[in-house]
Amino acid sequence: MFDGAVAVKRMRLWEEEEEEEEDEEGMEVDAEAELGWPQWGAPPAAGLGEPRAAAIVVADAVEVDFPVIYVNAAFEAATGYRAHEVLGRNCRFLQFRDPRAQRRHPLVDPMVVSEIRRCLNEGIEFQGELLNFRKDGAPLYNRLRLIPMHGDDGCVTHVIGIQLFSEANIDLSSVSYPVYKQQSNNRFSIQDLNSASHEHAPKIQSSDHCGILQLSDEVLAHNILSRLSPRDVASIGSVCTRMHELTKNDHLRKMVCQNAWGRDVTVRLEMSTKMVGWGRLARELTTLEAASWRKFTVGGRVEPSRCNFSACAVGNRLVLFGGEGVNMQPMDDTFVLNLEAARPEWRQVKVSASHLAVFGGCGQQGLLNDVFVLDLDAQQPTWREVASEGPPLPRSWHSSCTLDGSKLVVSGGCTESGVLLSDTFLLDLTKEKPAWREIPTSWSPPSRLGHTMSVYGTTKLFMFGGLAKSGSLDCASSDAYSMDVSEDSPQWRQLATTGFPNVGPPPRLDHVTVSLPCGRIIIFGGSIAGLHSPAQLFLIDPAEEKPTWRILNVPGQPPKFAWGHSTCVVGGTRVLVLGGHTGEEWILNESYMSSA
Repeated sequence: MFDGAVAVKRMRLWEEEEEEEEDEEGMEVDAEAELGWPQWGAPPAAGLGEPRAAAIVVADAVEVDFPVIYVNAAFEAATGYRAHEVLGRNCRFLQFRDPRAQRRHPLVDPMVVSEIRRCLNEGIEFQGELLNFRKDGAPLYNRLRLIPMHGDDGCVTHVIGIQLFSEANIDLSSVSYPVYKQQSNNRFSIQDLNSASHEHAPKIQSSDHCGILQLSDEVLAHNILSRLSPRDVASIGSVCTRMHELTKNDHLRKMVCQNAWGRDVTVRLEMSTKMVGWGRLARELTTLEAASWRKFTVGGRVEPSRCNFSACAVGNRLVLFGGEGVNMQPMDDTFVLNLEAARPEWRQVKVSASHLAVFGGCGQQGLLNDVFVLDLDAQQPTWREVASEGPPLPRSWHSSCTLDGSKLVVSGGCTESGVLLSDTFLLDLTKEKPAWREIPTSWSPPSRLGHTMSVYGTTKLFMFGGLAKSGSLDCASSDAYSMDVSEDSPQWRQLATTGFPNVGPPPRLDHVTVSLPCGRIIIFGGSIAGLHSPAQLFLIDPAEEKPTWRILNVPGQPPKFAWGHSTCVVGGTRVLVLGGHTGEEWILNESYMSSA
């Protein structure tokens, strides 16, 4: 169990050691560096003073309302409150300009407050910036970090708050929040709204009142707007001035994107929003208005030349493995392209212990069904074979994807004798002893090879195309299927897609699919009746009630060849198309940047 008293003693000892170091060295200690804080960037420049020493607060997470049980001297000096005035209270009183106030100051952003409340309820870390006030009413700018502490049973027992206060020279007489300040003489509560529906309740004149506008900004933002889709929030923003000001708040936009796309996606997109903001990013990912083809030239060479290689993105690094060289010679080398470098170039990674990547494929000894993992962050990256029980049949031309970044899914493919497969297997790599598990279904799509499988909505699989079994023939397919692996009994379902005639992608195999952060999927390239397909992009949202194919017209110069390549998503907003018959590297800018 986490001991709050022990933690307090340790922090006091840490403070004493810091003071001794300052006396000995005769210099101030950078609070952020000592605490190991990430560089969040400079706070707004509107009249902020110099940062002060870090204030530390400990709250009891077991008691109701997170009462404070410890504050350090830096907190007392920064806020003007003594420890005995703080202990037992929730820290929200810092949002009140007057100690006797009953509500927080209107300049305190309710979106940040709502995000703090959500993080506390979910027991996760929070980092952000918030307006606070000293005891004398002077405004302070608070760069806050909340760290949950867990007991032996895994439950959160305490929350440690690390605060960097600096003076905020703002005009408190100019109130810009909440946006809607006019008070109605007939303001009513949510209970009034509910009771108004009763036949004996007094009638509310719709010409004089709009029920939803009687709610506070915090309730509107946290309980209503944050639960809508990015497209719906943008539409509501055009209703009136108040809604426009409310919906353009970046914290609200982030909550909307997080609820719509998931926490993992928003974390990957965090770097992108530092340049354009969540509002613009959500719009561009929803409308794809900024999508364009751009040729992307990098240094280094991937030699010998090859096709049918595998590529994936790890953060902003691109990993290329294997492939088929001259005279169908299998390759076993690995190359890495760091797109964060000033001058990105391909570098061959010298690895040992294996000639294979991820799962299966065709080697010098025939078809394979083994699994290998490469740790790029290791000092010496090495392919490591994963010993797994009950592996699927050896195969090639299969399709695979990952769930939650740790579960490998393999579907279909072709055996050594040319038999097409229709099975689906899952391997959880986080287990101490990984074991393959076939996903049992009452019905499966026709056996196939050369198809693609993508993930959307975190737990749903999307399968498209390939060379499929049709009676006694093997024909190129344009069918789409989905499965939710989180269900108790997962089942494949064929998507009844709609659209204008001839709008959907023609039957193809050896194509690529790209899953966008918003859940939509792009189909590109492939082989059609033995010919190179045109570089036409097709878009579908499999989560829609009636999924509809759309042609995505993208400006710019597309790849010259649209077959024999590989693609991957980099940074959540860029789709990198590699290879083809010319060996050129191309980038599809799906969001807001013009280059990698």
